[in-house]
Amino acid sequence: MPSTSNSPLKVQHLEGTEWQKTRSFSPAVITEGGRIVWLAGQTTIVDLDGNDIAGNFDAQARTVFALLDRTLRRAGGSLANMVTMTVFINDPRNGDRVVGIRREFFPDGRAPGSALLTIANFARPGCMIEIQGVAVI
Repeated sequence: MPSTSNSPLKVQHLEGTEWQKTRSFSPAVITEGGRIVWLAGQTTIVDLDGNDIAGNFDAQARTVFALLDRTLRRAGGSLANMVTMTVFINDPRNGDRVVGIRREFFPDGRAPGSALLTIANFARPGCMIEIQGVAVI
């Protein structure tokens, strides 16, 4: 679905510090025009083929990113259109792992703004990560 905005979409990723770059996030993303897509939190305990991935952090993170991308494609965009995300994990030891996996999905360095929070638990047993976000298409 193409943008219905009268003005063309403009996106500017403010360059981050060296530390922000190593953590694969932008300190700010400025947009003008386009449509805003508010993404619900996404989590899963099965991969795209229906295999059980409960308790497998890396598989869950990659699948959640793929599911977010699938949703954004339905809206006419992709993960590249994300301007901010909030990542919830239940074990702070997985913080560096999620950063590395996020880098796989944003290899050009144009990552969205991001917050990473550690929480006590999720609504579904076996879940280890949830991501919600905002995209502009």
